[in-house]
Amino acid sequence: MTELENRLERFETLTAECELIARLATDSTKREFYLKLSEQYRQLAVDMRQAIAGKAAA
Repeated sequence: MTELENRLERFETLTAECELIARLATDSTKREFYLKLSEQYRQLAVDMRQAIAGKAAA
């Protein structure tokens, strides 16, 4: 597995963990924080997939 694939996997894991924490959070402030954080990790995963695809096409 390449370094980019390792990072992609990590971003996907972090996204899932943040979503789980948000679902379990009883405090609305924490829930919102973890939802936003999961969105940021999701976008990083999308960007990483594009980088991997671009590298494969090159």
